[in-house]
Amino acid sequence: MSIINKNITIFFILVFFTLFPSKAEELKEIGKFKDWQTMILIEPTGNVCFAQSSPVLQAPKSNKRDAKLFVTFRPSEKIKDEISASPGYEFNKNNSVTAISGKNKIKFDIIQQGFAWIADNKIEKKMVKVMKKGSRLMITGYNKKGSQTIDHYSLLGFTKAYNAAKTACS
Repeated sequence: MSIINKNITIFFILVFFTLFPSKAEELKEIGKFKDWQTMILIEPTGNVCFAQSSPVLQAPKSNKRDAKLFVTFRPSEKIKDEISASPGYEFNKNNSVTAISGKNKIKFDIIQQGFAWIADNKIEKKMVKVMKKGSRLMITGYNKKGSQTIDHYSLLGFTKAYNAAKTACS
C-alpha cells in the first residue's frame, strides 16, 4: 500500500473513531491549547499523534464545512511533521491548494480524497517553523465546481499542541 493510501486510510480512521470509538483502537485527547488540540490514536500497529485545529473563519461564510488542519507523527512509519488539510469537501485537482502565513506561501503537492499533503519533508519542517512564529494561516482551495474557499486558522496554541504531539509519539 502506498504511503498516500496509508495516510488517507489513517485519516478516515481518525474521523471514524472520533465519532465511533472502538475497543481495538482508541482516540484520546492529550490536551487543548487555545485554538489547537493534541490527540493520540492508539492502534495495535503503533500510536499516531497529531495536533489539529478547525478554522476560526471560513470564506465564503455561507458554506459551512468541517475543515481541519493537522500535523501528524507516526513513529512506527518513521513519519514526523506530516502536514495535511481537509476542507470538508473534495478538492478540485485542476487548482492548487496553498497555505499562506505572512509572506510565506507553501503549496500542497498531493490532493486526494478530500485531503491535501505536502510531499517534501523539508518543506513540511519549514511550514512548522512558519506556524510556530505566525499568528494565522490561511489555506486556499477549490471545490469540484471550481469555487474558491479560504480557511483561516489561528496559530494560538500551535507550538504547545505540536510539542505535546511530538512528545507523545517519541
